[in-house]
Amino acid sequence: MTVMASADAEVAQKPGRTRFPLFLLLRAEVLQRLRVPGFVIPTIIFPMMFFAFFGLPNLGRSVGGVDVDAYMMASYGAYAVMSVALISFGVSISAERGLGWNKLLRATPLDPFVFFTAKVLMALAIGFLALVLLFAFAVLYGHVSMPALFWLKLIALLMAGMVPFVALGLAIGYVASPSAAAPIANLISLPLSFASGLFVPLQMLPPGVQHVAPYLPSYHVAQLGWTLLGAGDGKGYAPHLGWIAAYGVAFMAFAIIAYRRDEGKTFG
Repeated sequence: MTVMASADAEVAQKPGRTRFPLFLLLRAEVLQRLRVPGFVIPTIIFPMMFFAFFGLPNLGRSVGGVDVDAYMMASYGAYAVMSVALISFGVSISAERGLGWNKLLRATPLDPFVFFTAKVLMALAIGFLALVLLFAFAVLYGHVSMPALFWLKLIALLMAGMVPFVALGLAIGYVASPSAAAPIANLISLPLSFASGLFVPLQMLPPGVQHVAPYLPSYHVAQLGWTLLGAGDGKGYAPHLGWIAAYGVAFMAFAIIAYRRDEGKTFG
């Protein structure tokens, strides 16, 4: 809270507070995460840990005619952005609700749109950091090699796929209590990851799971990366981007309903 309070005081002292609140609030969000890293570190470390456990022993093989090294970068990258959105973003909102921080903000002139925009940008920044660290770990310890342009395109596609999960994380933050938010986020991210073929190639999963996977949002995020690498389902980017956009709209509608419900319960 001291970080946010100091940032608010800084805004009040500057004549341009109405023009630059978003930058200052985003700065406060980043400082808060750096000073209380409990929400950030697990979401950054887990993708690297899973890659070390499941990925490193399988390097050098092929999946669908593509080196498994590159294939796993798309898979574990999809898991990384999904877990950041649900855990680092959603759980932090629930924790702030429990601390009464939202009630304090309600008494300030801060526009709720600016508040949520800063949080979304913070989540995207942490997602980007998680991808960079995961890929750096894969290069250093797994000697994974791809052209620089492929790395950049893969990051861009996975960041686009992160958006609907940011909306879902927002919904979790306003539905779940602080003690329940983290378990709920994990109960969503881990089953989605396994059922979408992120940890184990889809061809090796039971037939029932293979039939369900194409309807899961995490599957379509991974397909963006797999398609870039030539290991996708052959449908191109458009269908998967369409699924991701549809899930984004649905999750955002859910988040708005959850937010308004929480506002009604808190303020009447």
